[in-house]
Amino acid sequence: MKYWSRQPPTAVRDPQLSQEDFQRIAQLAHAEAGLTMPDAKEPLVYARLAKRLRQLSLTSFTAYLDLISTPEGRDERSMFISSMTTNTTRFFREEHHFELLSERVLPPLLDAARHGARVRFWSAGCSSGEEPFSMAITLLELCPDAGHYDIKILATDIDRKILGRAQAGWFAASSLAALPDAVLAHHFGPPDRDGRREVSADLRALVTFKPLNLVKPWPVTRPFDVIFCRNVAIYFDPDTQNRIWRGFASTLAPGGHLFIGHSERLSHEVRHQFETVGMTSFRLRAPPPTGGPGKEIFGGTQGQH
Repeated sequence: MKYWSRQPPTAVRDPQLSQEDFQRIAQLAHAEAGLTMPDAKEPLVYARLAKRLRQLSLTSFTAYLDLISTPEGRDERSMFISSMTTNTTRFFREEHHFELLSERVLPPLLDAARHGARVRFWSAGCSSGEEPFSMAITLLELCPDAGHYDIKILATDIDRKILGRAQAGWFAASSLAALPDAVLAHHFGPPDRDGRREVSADLRALVTFKPLNLVKPWPVTRPFDVIFCRNVAIYFDPDTQNRIWRGFASTLAPGGHLFIGHSERLSHEVRHQFETVGMTSFRLRAPPPTGGPGKEIFGGTQGQH
């Protein structure tokens, strides 16, 4: 037999995503994370999950969905949510928020902290950590000894994989390129051979990272003075968005500030509770409702910060 007459090895076919499987994916993404998956996102879903199927040696999306729907597939279900979420962030993104934080929001809070008050910040949907560390830099620029007071930043995200990166506290040169040299010198260690820098001990001491799913019970019971939740609600349907805004309204301290994404809008149900203090920046007008978000909105609390 001549070599050119041999049959080539059978190629491994890429899994096909049926409409039924896509609907199961959309339903699971909504149930687990509140994410909306219209038909237009089918190519995106395929691109993100097909590689995972090949890594697991699975030949169909049906088999993958069957796996993550079982108790044994709990860890893979976390990987599924990680694949479905979008992590886009950078240091001092939407700079006007940090200008408002520095010039108007922080001074009275820092003064209260110096007199023994408890001050709490929440970065909800912190992604790879640039947002909460930007908050911490802003704090330390105004109050270098902030670590001596009862001041803490809670940083949460549903994606445990990206949260691990944030907690590690190392950032590539490309992530740090826009930061002034003085900020790099004061708040980051020297670059390694790849140009990465580690956040300083002072920054790390201010930030606590925890996994949290905003559509599940919130493990917080005490009020926050400032909440950043930017470009997160846009991935939820209107009803879920409204629940999130209600939760923040009942989790903020009286007079607390909420910062949201440039394309997001508060729902009509909670809008009257806030006054506008800047672009997509709000201050809670009245004391929050009693009960807290865990009891009234999300079905029970799991702890506190």
